[in-house]
Amino acid sequence: MDKAELRKIVEEVVDVLVRKGLVKGSCCCDSPSGITGATAKPGAKAPGPVKVTMGSAGKIFSDSWQKPLSKAAAAQPQAPGARETPAQAERGSLNAEQEHTHCPSCPHCESLAHLGEKELKALGADRIAACQPTKKCSSVARFVDHTLLKPNATQEEVAKLCEEAKAYCFASVCVNPSYVPFCAKKLSGSGVKVCTVVGFPLGSTTATVKSIEARDAIANGADEIDMVINVGALKSGNDSAVYDDIRAVREATRGKVLKVILETALLSQEEKVRACLLAKRAGADFVKTSTGFGGGGATAEDVRLMRETVGPLMGVKASGGIRDAASAQKMIEAGATRLGTSASVAIVTDAKVEGKGY
Repeated sequence: MDKAELRKIVEEVVDVLVRKGLVKGSCCCDSPSGITGATAKPGAKAPGPVKVTMGSAGKIFSDSWQKPLSKAAAAQPQAPGARETPAQAERGSLNAEQEHTHCPSCPHCESLAHLGEKELKALGADRIAACQPTKKCSSVARFVDHTLLKPNATQEEVAKLCEEAKAYCFASVCVNPSYVPFCAKKLSGSGVKVCTVVGFPLGSTTATVKSIEARDAIANGADEIDMVINVGALKSGNDSAVYDDIRAVREATRGKVLKVILETALLSQEEKVRACLLAKRAGADFVKTSTGFGGGGATAEDVRLMRETVGPLMGVKASGGIRDAASAQKMIEAGATRLGTSASVAIVTDAKVEGKGY
């Protein structure tokens, strides 16, 4: 059986599942009739077929993650004397209520957090991953990508990283690509995600190379991809190249979380805004401040600007130089929904940390 025949079979199977209401078709926000495969009423227009694509290692992904950037809504009247910020002027009056992000706070997605094991299995779940901390820690732990990206990281250090992530229930571990299979095995069933980096740390590889890196990482077990943008192209004003670069990785990461690293220390305010808008338009899930290798890290001011630019629903990750609980809290208050740090344990236990790190 060749690839084309396999694709045809998969499309037919998915189409049947959609018609039976076992798999949702297009989201109601994107359908002209506002109907999904699971909620269609008698006589209503049926949703279109769910398209699929072949990924690396024979994996099959639906393209249902693709959501067009919502059209600019009618400008809201401002209070007398109020001035629009540069980010708001650049972003336009996007109607956040129409955006569909598939994140826990998405207004269009029903949260399953309140359901128990039996209810989740009744919905069709074969496996349920949940993380319960075994060590006392603050609620900040759920924001943290427990990070180890130094080039001389050993397998023993990565194993310790995974054990700490499980003990404190961090959102993920963030490691270099070669350690993805190892971490995927160590964290299987724990509820802790495996995050890795693409085009790291310079962002200067081609879009093709970045997309191949992303596909390979996902095939090896990565749940989340942090990619570095082409900083030089952005500073040259070549927004088309930056968009195409991000879009190539987005197409390679269907069904997975994509974070776009801007390297804010190298950018002007206007460039930060443009980079955020390009990442959002390309369909990324997060914008992220820094690699930690670019001569500067996260600042509350940058996080606030990024949040203002992308709106309330897209993720913002602060990374680089976050070394204590107070700094972490400042980033969260500024709008960060994820923190990348190697001082994770110290942050969530409010302990002192010595030396420098990510």
